[in-house]
Amino acid sequence: MNTEQVIAALELPRPAFVWQRIAKKLLIENGAATSDDKKRINEGIEELTWVASLKPNNVGIPSFRDDSREYLEIAILVLVLRPIAKASRVIELIHRAIPYPVLLISGQTESISISMANKRQAHNAPEKNVIDDCVTECEITGQREAECFLESLAFGLQPRTHMYAFYQGWLASLDAFRAAQITGRFEGPNDSEGQELRRKALSEYARIKREIAALRSQAEKEKQLSRRVEVNLQLKQLSDQLEETKQQMTGKAS
Repeated sequence: MNTEQVIAALELPRPAFVWQRIAKKLLIENGAATSDDKKRINEGIEELTWVASLKPNNVGIPSFRDDSREYLEIAILVLVLRPIAKASRVIELIHRAIPYPVLLISGQTESISISMANKRQAHNAPEKNVIDDCVTECEITGQREAECFLESLAFGLQPRTHMYAFYQGWLASLDAFRAAQITGRFEGPNDSEGQELRRKALSEYARIKREIAALRSQAEKEKQLSRRVEVNLQLKQLSDQLEETKQQMTGKAS
């Protein structure tokens, strides 16, 4: 898997391609608030390319505006990271620096990931767009699941009501792929209620996994037998909850 294959899978209209390199200086000016973040950008990025911009006049999809969001265009970027880069933080900084919603394809050593983040207007500065909630990132692994995921990203399969709906189509596919890496089965996006159920299940699954890891670490250090038994019972309960949450990742509303 490489970035060229991912770009090809998007099946973007030819007029949308721009192929412009983005200078690190621009990222630092717009997305790095601290000296540490400036260093991460300078030392972690090999190259960042603005591959395409989806706009109403080149893809025929209307822009979107409401009281909190303004989706005028969608940017597709390719990031080449150096081996020493702290990938997740650099990826977040890029999403923060670009004023538009972004589909970011990132490559580091032999891994490829895709990340997305919804944008909203800043409460104290409506003219500025900021990340809404968090960045959703997933490494592309698993041959069959990855094939299904990339097929689901094709331009022609996304909602065309407006730019916001289009971006949610891609984001729903990304969530479906994240779920597939847990369940072993890719089930594509369906209705909006099902997509929200899947997203909540993914969030809960991550929370339970963190709690299990913390309890296991505690159990290894616990010397009292009674307390170790209690912790093991808690671990069993959490494992059961984890399995229940896994079953909810089909994204099908009941």
